[in-house]
Amino acid sequence: MKIISCIEELRDQLRGQLRTAFVPTMGNLLEGHLSLMRLARKHGDPVVASIFVNRLQFGPNEDFDKYPRTFQADVEKLEKEGVYVLFAPSEKDLYPEPQEYRVRPPDDLGNILEGEFRPGFFTGVTTVVLKLFSCVQPKVAVFGKKDYQQLMIIRNMSKQFALPTEIIAAETWRAKDGLALSSRNGYLSEAERAEAPPPDPDRQGRGDRACGHGWAGTGRRAAGSQAHPRPWPGHGGQPFPASNGRYSQR
Repeated sequence: MKIISCIEELRDQLRGQLRTAFVPTMGNLLEGHLSLMRLARKHGDPVVASIFVNRLQFGPNEDFDKYPRTFQADVEKLEKEGVYVLFAPSEKDLYPEPQEYRVRPPDDLGNILEGEFRPGFFTGVTTVVLKLFSCVQPKVAVFGKKDYQQLMIIRNMSKQFALPTEIIAAETWRAKDGLALSSRNGYLSEAERAEAPPPDPDRQGRGDRACGHGWAGTGRRAAGSQAHPRPWPGHGGQPFPASNGRYSQR
């Protein structure tokens, strides 16, 4: 596996590749991330992953400095998955000058649910994803359904900008207790972890994956909150899956 940080070197390495499958991540890779690499391989070749903790999507009081960084362990995992290139730019590589041009999702997509509690979050996400797409120029890119709002926003962005990248959705991976695997789960105390309910049993067997257990579904609940389904713009008028928490743990 080649580890590249420079955009021009990356483009040289991928020159002539017409079926590149791309999986962008912020590192601290779990089984759910690795499943994205396997799905990517089914849809393209070579597989390219990225690791970049994107400052633009963190609010001023969020955990940018504390976000778990496990680069060497991540490299070993990606090598075992047969990833061809790991793009691991520094901030200076990806943002050599202040990133003053931003991609802002429509308010009815980006300012509800998670976006309601994290102003500017999805602007940071769409901006970095568009820039990574420009660097990698993939034929397909894989995103998890765990962050369903993000998936819909990226899919709509790709469509409206007529990007030559197909967005592939991957199923959610869960721990044995039913909680979706997440890089931030380590922040939870035992009491907080116990508050996370098992998924709706009516949804078992509908696609979610589990590490050693038969959990399925997409729901999470924070103490004292319960979101109600609402029409989801750009999703055929279907209700958006209930979001049971102030923000998803990425």
